[in-house]
Amino acid sequence: MTTTLITGANKGLGRETARRLLAAGHTVWVGARDAERGRRTAEELGARFVQLDVTDDASVEAAVKTVEAAGGLDVLINNAGIETRTDDNSVPVAETVTADHMRTTFETNVFGVVRVLHAFLPLLRRSAAPVVVNVSSGLASLTHLSDPAHPAHFYPGVAYPTSKTAVNMLTVQFAKAFPDMRINSVEPGFTKTDLNGNTGTQSVEEGAEAIVRMAQIGPDGPTGGYFDVDGPLAW
Repeated sequence: MTTTLITGANKGLGRETARRLLAAGHTVWVGARDAERGRRTAEELGARFVQLDVTDDASVEAAVKTVEAAGGLDVLINNAGIETRTDDNSVPVAETVTADHMRTTFETNVFGVVRVLHAFLPLLRRSAAPVVVNVSSGLASLTHLSDPAHPAHFYPGVAYPTSKTAVNMLTVQFAKAFPDMRINSVEPGFTKTDLNGNTGTQSVEEGAEAIVRMAQIGPDGPTGGYFDVDGPLAW
């Protein structure tokens, strides 16, 4: 049986991905920073819970021990992410973004991915078919954001898209380093979640589709790529 860990899985895309993979026969660990919410989600879904704060070394190390003691790991989905806001609750644009905005965003969205992936590498390398899915964003595409004809071009924020572009680079470099793993970035689409104040144009069911699909690829599947539900995306 395939064992999967999803970070930030107590709500939104993480929760829906957990639900779908459980239905597909995976054993799923709901990783959540908030223990009460995480346990409740796991109980409701029929999953396992592990406390996991991607910004905290001790929390991640403890999660590794918990998952290892239960039998190991085959699939890691780095889903936890944030979008920082200014004092007036707007997205920090070029004129208002600060180093602190960037640092806070990167701590979860980039350093968190590195921290969790590094910690779980020994378990993944023991799997017969290890898979890593890094939840990225369409806003990570340099091609799209620099194209005046593309809708993403008009997004004014700085910290969030920059962090997700960095996630894409992590995907490329880790995929090259570990050719026996399938490591990919996924763009779920503009989904209604707390991250965007539920302003997204699609449901979590629609948004989770690409994540779920990529979590189930086999050893002959793609690696080092950037995909949405329709296929490869331009970097």
